[in-house]
Amino acid sequence: MKLTNGFDISASALTAQRFRMDVISSNMANADTTRGKLVDGRWVPYQRKMVTMEAKEQAPFSQYLNQSMRDLTGEGVRVSRVFDDEAPFKQVYNPTHPDADERGYVQMPNVDILKEMVDLMSATRSYEANVTALNATKAMVSKALEIGK
Repeated sequence: MKLTNGFDISASALTAQRFRMDVISSNMANADTTRGKLVDGRWVPYQRKMVTMEAKEQAPFSQYLNQSMRDLTGEGVRVSRVFDDEAPFKQVYNPTHPDADERGYVQMPNVDILKEMVDLMSATRSYEANVTALNATKAMVSKALEIGK
């Protein structure tokens, strides 16, 4: 086992959670954007983005089980993909809006600020937990180096 494995794993998680927070921030910033992208000559609202993560090294459970006695450690986490939420857009009645249809309805993004806040709190807590793990690893390595004194 490398001395820096704990640092590498925590660093990968910190990077992934920071990216997740950036995507959530983008969703919140665009919660009222009715002209997110141009599709077939027509503007459509911003579509909520979501992040999925996975282990850096994918291996079957049996491989982990068989190699557990040979000091197999994790490789950390990475963002596997960012994808659009396929939930329908909200319909809001606002006949004075420039993007209103003939009935006075405006298609608004499928971003729910409450969901985004919960996701942001979750990402923040995960980030903080990884900072704590990183600090614990640093303290253990520091104490281990003091043994030789």
